[in-house]
Amino acid sequence: MSKADTQKQLVRDTWQKPPFIANPYIRWGVIIAVLVYFGFTLVNLPIDWNRASQGLTRAARIFNGAWPPSFERGGLLLNGFLESLKIAILATVGGVVLSIPIAFMAARNVAIKPVYFLGRAIIIVARSFHPVIVAIIFVKAVGFGPFAGVLTLIVYSVGFVAKMLAERIEEIDFGQVEAMRSVGAPFLSTLIYAVFPQIMPRQIGLTIYQLDSNLRASAVVGIVGAGGIGATLANAFGRYDYDFALTITLVIIGVILVSEAISGQIRKSIK
Repeated sequence: MSKADTQKQLVRDTWQKPPFIANPYIRWGVIIAVLVYFGFTLVNLPIDWNRASQGLTRAARIFNGAWPPSFERGGLLLNGFLESLKIAILATVGGVVLSIPIAFMAARNVAIKPVYFLGRAIIIVARSFHPVIVAIIFVKAVGFGPFAGVLTLIVYSVGFVAKMLAERIEEIDFGQVEAMRSVGAPFLSTLIYAVFPQIMPRQIGLTIYQLDSNLRASAVVGIVGAGGIGATLANAFGRYDYDFALTITLVIIGVILVSEAISGQIRKSIK
């Protein structure tokens, strides 16, 4: 083996992955700062350690009361699930319909600056709040029930679909748009024939994903009174019917697994 080959072999044998932060003083300073922050946070958070120490005992009591799961109120469970399904479908349709024009407003390459900033502002507002917070607001505004859930998930859908679709519009081949403009095509025709064909696969995929996501979210917002299976679950916990609550939880998990598998297959076939 030549000297050059020996040196290469030595380099391969002694190579180590470089650290994330090359400067050791900065690296150790960051590590110490993170440890100090976590220690300070744990000390200053209002944690009831006595109650926390009893957590396992309380959890064991809940699980003992929940097993075996009860399917005696299957009709109530079915009604809650069907209501969640209706909420998810209506919210997905409404959210996607609103997201398409907002996405065009928020795409820098097809909208003028004032419209662009307005579209981006709408998306930012829609994405700024957790669905539970939005659900509480709508429950206070329109009352308990599925209508509040539909409105909540429409806002949730706009925040995601409009943002992702706007980014896809900004990635299109702009040559087709320029070709349409060069022959004097109006703005709407340019969008329909030059932009829509390029974003349609992404739009279909986003719609399927958002339907799946709304079905999951409907179980969460229902806990605060926005209808669906979440409301049924909250009522079960409120009555200490832990066996029925476990049944609802298992059904939610099963439905989400099935919907995830179906939506995954659909998205794969679209690609």
